[in-house]
Amino acid sequence: MQVRIARPTDRLDDVIAFYRDCLGLPELYRFSGHAGYNGIMLGLPDLNYHLEFTTHEDGSPCPAPTQDNLLVLYFAGESAMYEVVQRLGEAGHEPVGAENPYWEENAGMTFEDPDGWRLVLMPRPVL
Repeated sequence: MQVRIARPTDRLDDVIAFYRDCLGLPELYRFSGHAGYNGIMLGLPDLNYHLEFTTHEDGSPCPAPTQDNLLVLYFAGESAMYEVVQRLGEAGHEPVGAENPYWEENAGMTFEDPDGWRLVLMPRPVL
């Protein structure tokens, strides 16, 4: 079984730089010219789960949802998470306050991607 989370963007290059270059998600597949769509699939730690971002030649607006609609990524420890936090900072992405205090109370850090979608980085799984 595979799971793909897909969404459109009008800032495909910026989104790729955020998720691939800063977060370090591997590029699995890229396509262009498919019925006016271009896109990319980026792998999560196990390649059965991935993110897809698409753009259309006629535009692909996708307003961000509320500040509590989140993609949460769990790391295997603080050092692995802080490597990503450092790359994000070097690329000009600063943490933002979490809507729900749970994330910060459990050492999470929240960032907005180029489209304003929220991403929470957690140093380890919390149940």
